[in-house]
Amino acid sequence: MRIDPARITPALTALFRLWVQSIRYRDGGSLGPVRACLDAGRPVVLALWHEELFSLTGYGTTVLPGRFATVVSDSRDGELIAQVLLRIGFVTARGSSTRGGLKALNQLRQHMTDGRIGVITVDGPRGPRQQAKDGAVYLSQKAGALLFPVRCRPSSVYVFRRSWDHFQLPMPFCTCLVRIGEPLQFAPGKMSSEELHRGSLRLEQALRDTLPDKS
Repeated sequence: MRIDPARITPALTALFRLWVQSIRYRDGGSLGPVRACLDAGRPVVLALWHEELFSLTGYGTTVLPGRFATVVSDSRDGELIAQVLLRIGFVTARGSSTRGGLKALNQLRQHMTDGRIGVITVDGPRGPRQQAKDGAVYLSQKAGALLFPVRCRPSSVYVFRRSWDHFQLPMPFCTCLVRIGEPLQFAPGKMSSEELHRGSLRLEQALRDTLPDKS
């Protein structure tokens, strides 16, 4: 049975807001460089792993409400997600690495020109897990934006081990550590496919360095 997103998004949005309000975010002041870029009028792109999307979306709505734009898959599931995001203050560009990706990135770039912060889940929408595609680097270079890796670690989390990304659902009332790493910057001019790939490998490493796995 097909579910009409318009019928259930109000309830999903209310649930998300309540869930996020119960989480205690701790960023250790690492948001400062992002704020400085915004104050200076410098475009910004945030790069996330898909598995940490729930926690970091909540963090964004807490610290910089109404400032974000992101790409959402142009699919039936994507429509539901897009409508929830619109209700919590995001703007969206529809597309993915498998359909309409370049068009979506260009739309996202326009939203950034209008003063929004670009957000990309770099290994989405279907993986492989923690392998960055080239979209974030492409967007950052074309927009002249700084590309910040962003990670999080909830103190209590349920991990969906059977999903491709091991999606993380933070438990209500947990503490969530957030870290924003040193930004990547790319020179203007046309980038070759090899340069894009090398940039994406740099981004993967930057995401790992921003919040290393527990030993």
